[in-house]
Parts: sequence; structure tokens; C-alpha cells
Amino acid sequence: MVTMVGLEKNFIDALKDLIELEYDAVEAYKAAIDRLESKQYKDKMGEFLKDHERHIREFSNVLKKHNEEAPQGPDMSKHWLAEGKVVLAGLIGDKAILTAMKTNEDDTNTAYERLNNFSDMWKDSEDFLKEALKDERRHRAWIESAIS
Repeated sequence: MVTMVGLEKNFIDALKDLIELEYDAVEAYKAAIDRLESKQYKDKMGEFLKDHERHIREFSNVLKKHNEEAPQGPDMSKHWLAEGKVVLAGLIGDKAILTAMKTNEDDTNTAYERLNNFSDMWKDSEDFLKEALKDERRHRAWIESAIS
């Protein structure tokens, strides 16, 4: 799945869609952790899961500060795509699960790169967005390394 997050016309909508994407990532990580055999992989996925949960909290708080309502869960039309890849990969093994997770991380990396370039970005979200992009890049790099 190629994400459309970050292509919205305004920052508020983009940030809300990003939070929904983060909820998707959380569910995909939970599905991966449940299906992985390697304890090392499970532990690392657990770390990354916590990062995604923190991103949800941080960006939800930013929206609230601007009197905007934050999404409370994933966009259900997209949710099954992110988690479904992991569930199906679980039938094949750890490498397949990690490969599915990499495609999910590709989407979050793309979304964060786009949001970091929004011209109407709120000043109080700038640091969070930069740090979250670093997290996403670190996640993807670790997964790529584990796959190879």
C-alpha cells in the first residue's frame, strides 16, 4: 500500500491522517509481535511499538492545543491492509513478517517526510515531526538490516 498521508491540502488534515496511520502501525506491530518466533525480533518490535504509541500521544496533544479533535483509532478502510500483510506473512515466517513491516515503515517514513515539508506546519509540532521522522528512519533501517 502506498500512503497518501501528507498529500492533504492543509496541515490539520494531514496531521489527523498521520495519527490514523500511526494507529495502523501500532496494530501491525502488535500483530507482528504475536507472530514472530525470534525473541530478539519481538523485543525490537516492542521498542518500535512504543515509539508509535508515543507519536500518537504527542500529535494528539498538539491537535488538542489547537482545539482540534484527534482521531481515536485507525482509519478502518486502511487498517486491514497494514495488519493483513503481517498476518499473512506470519504464515511464512519471521523474514516475511519483517518484510511486511518494512512496507508499513516505508509508508510512515513517506508520510513523515511529507509532513515535515508542510508550509503551514504549526511551530509547536515541528520538533515532534523531526524526531518522529528520525524514529521512523531508525525503524526501517533496523528492519532492512534484519532482513538482509
